[in-house]
Formats: sequence, structure tokens, C-alpha cells
Amino acid sequence: MSFNGKYELQSQENFEAFMKALGLPDEQIQKGKDIKSVSEIVQDGKKFKLTVTTGSKVMVSEFTIGEETEIEMVTGGKVKAVVQMEGDNKLVATTEKGVKSVTVLNGDTLT
Repeated sequence: MSFNGKYELQSQENFEAFMKALGLPDEQIQKGKDIKSVSEIVQDGKKFKLTVTTGSKVMVSEFTIGEETEIEMVTGGKVKAVVQMEGDNKLVATTEKGVKSVTVLNGDTLT
């Protein structure tokens, strides 16, 4: 299964706890929790380019499955992470701070 495509955010689980773990202040979390984003993924084998547009902010991250990389965070800072693929439709990113993000592709829906 290919992750290539554009995906509009429909819902988020544990958004506030995840943002707090990344170090965002409560005021910024409250502003961002209702903003819908669009993610565009370009996959070439194990290489990925992820562009997330949230309002006027655009974040671009590139990574290769299984290799350490720097991922841009909503805070504007960067964090080291390793992204692994589980099965053919799940990406699991683990940061150097122990924060984990799971992205699952079901048909044309990204969760």
C-alpha cells in the first residue's frame, strides 16, 4: 500500500496530551486544537516527504524508514526521531524524548 496522497485532518486522538509532551504551552494548544490541517505524503519506497499545512504554517519533513532523522515540530523546533513501518499501512515515529506518534492509512483516510 502506498501512502502517496493528500489527506485532510478529520479528527485527532490525545491531541492535548501529545502537544504537552512536545512542550507546547496551554495557550498555543488551545489555539491549535480546532485548526484542520492537510497532510501531503510523497512516498518513494522507504523514503517519505511529509508536508503538513496548518493555516498559514507549512512544515516539511523527510525521512527514510528505520533511519534517524530530524522532524520539524509544531513548535518550530526540530526533534530527532526514527520512523518504522508496521505492516503496509502504519507508520510509528518515536522521538528522542520518547514521544510516539502512530499514523494509520485506511483506504483514503489517514488517522
